[in-house]
Amino acid sequence: MTNQADIHVGRVYDDRPDKPGTWVLVDRLWPRGISKKDEPWDEWAKNVAPSTQLRKWYQHDDSRFDEFARRYRAELEAEPAADAFQRLILLAQAGPLTLLTASKDVEHSDAEVLRDALLDGIATK
Repeated sequence: MTNQADIHVGRVYDDRPDKPGTWVLVDRLWPRGISKKDEPWDEWAKNVAPSTQLRKWYQHDDSRFDEFARRYRAELEAEPAADAFQRLILLAQAGPLTLLTASKDVEHSDAEVLRDALLDGIATK
């Protein structure tokens, strides 16, 4: 296991660069236009995604991002997200990890909040 994690965030619609590691879709909903038989990632961790209630409240409104991030981090500590979150920590400790989202605004997405939470979680272990 490594002491410092190599975690990236990307869009599911972008070409997958030739990078090693595990690629995980972290959205609750399946991305439009992508066939399940052709999925370009290794796992789908939908349980780690924000709850439907939180996702609908946020609506990708940048003015709500800080509060969204706070609420989402709280959700990551409870089931069913907690188990999926711990699984991602193990994957990140084992090697490079890329979190994939369908969000157009990756910088203000749940995947970015999740990346920061994973880095914080690994740092405290």
